[in-house]
Amino acid sequence: MAQTAHTDHFASFAEFYPYYLSEHRNTVSRRLHFVGSLGVIGCLAMALATGDWLWLPAAVICGYGFAWVGHFFFEKNRPATFRHPLYSLMGDWAMFKDICVGKISL
Repeated sequence: MAQTAHTDHFASFAEFYPYYLSEHRNTVSRRLHFVGSLGVIGCLAMALATGDWLWLPAAVICGYGFAWVGHFFFEKNRPATFRHPLYSLMGDWAMFKDICVGKISL
């Protein structure tokens, strides 16, 4: 069954990812997601390098902060995190990878 942008149920991540990408059409929003994901990597690296685990909540704030600014101010939509938290997190990293390999443009 094909999913629409308004569907609340997805049988798999493979079904969810096209919907996820449809919610990230705005270039500025994708850039903000990418910067937020880089920030998450940086915060996790700092936590490991310094042993200061306060970098972990900073990683969460950085990742979601940049992404939500993209949604609320540029996409003008509600982040999928609220309805599909696991698939949305997976989508963030799948899109990050797709940007890194040039499959999705910034």
